[in-house]
Amino acid sequence: MADHADTVIHPPIAWALAFVAGLGIDWLYPLPFVPPAFSNIWLGAAVFAAGFAVAIWAIVTIRRAGSRIETNKPTTTIVANGPYRFTRNPIYAGMFLGQIGLAIAFNSLWIVVALAPFYLVIRYGVVAREEVYLERKFGDAYLGYKSRVRRWL
Repeated sequence: MADHADTVIHPPIAWALAFVAGLGIDWLYPLPFVPPAFSNIWLGAAVFAAGFAVAIWAIVTIRRAGSRIETNKPTTTIVANGPYRFTRNPIYAGMFLGQIGLAIAFNSLWIVVALAPFYLVIRYGVVAREEVYLERKFGDAYLGYKSRVRRWL
């Protein structure tokens, strides 16, 4: 049995596909949603930066613990500090927040809508498989962590 999560797609690829799909649909049928009184570029950049910061914090935390972030590589330890105290999936939460920031910056409701299929792919094609893998590999240690920390927020 492979020592990795066997996800259906690498999350950054799923994220990029969701963004490009939303942008593509917006090009065909624009659907702005940010009120004109707001500076959508600055607000979107701030939200994107917050999502990016969460994801980077999570990546640095995992790397410092000596484990891997790649879903096709073995996980070596359960990381329960840093952002992993609040959510078991801070990198994906950062991706969601980043996508919302891009939607605001591009003023495209379609980029927000693209979060729905992205969520489904991440939730069932990535996270569910990661959880099965981590339960199999770490047993009670992961189950204890899972009982203390929510999947999302």
